[in-house]
Amino acid sequence: MVTTAAELQPGRRARNRKVGLTALSAALAMLGLGYASVPLYRMFCEATGFGGTTRRADEAEAATIKDSGHTISIRFDANVERGMPWQFKPLQHTDTVSIGVRDMALFWAKNTSDKTVTGTASFNVEPEQAARYFNKIQCFCFTEQTLKPGEEVRMPVLYYIDPAILDDPDNKDVQQITLSYTFHVTSTKDNSAVDAKTLDRTGPAG
Repeated sequence: MVTTAAELQPGRRARNRKVGLTALSAALAMLGLGYASVPLYRMFCEATGFGGTTRRADEAEAATIKDSGHTISIRFDANVERGMPWQFKPLQHTDTVSIGVRDMALFWAKNTSDKTVTGTASFNVEPEQAARYFNKIQCFCFTEQTLKPGEEVRMPVLYYIDPAILDDPDNKDVQQITLSYTFHVTSTKDNSAVDAKTLDRTGPAG
């Protein structure tokens, strides 16, 4: 018995449909993995200090850390991305801190534009091998920061250096750690449009 092309067509269409669905599922899985990899990568960096990423510690963890009796120099660096209309700087460029004791650094920022600007800060530590011992308890980099036109703020960073750094041979010669931040624009808001709407509602003065 000879099978005709017409009789083969339904089975072929079913196989093609199955192959197509498999390819689509694989593409969607890869897309989902791409989105998931960003927070997973950040979690990995925060846990290991990879790429100069500092660790994030909570109050309970910080309370268990004891003063080591040793000190280390911390240098603070501040930058803004090209085109961001902010001034941004540390209020103290260097500080000598006790390893194992929480300390606070203050940064200052000012919006020099006529628009409301929201930004987020990326950060890293140098030398890179010291990052895993740099623990931040509170930091302006944990959330977005919004400044109105001409507004200026002081932003704190509460941190400590884990005494375990003293037992790490890769850090035996480290005498200074640099904590660096760079602010990036996430959104801007034109306040003139808001002012115009307010004027329309209230009417001219007098």
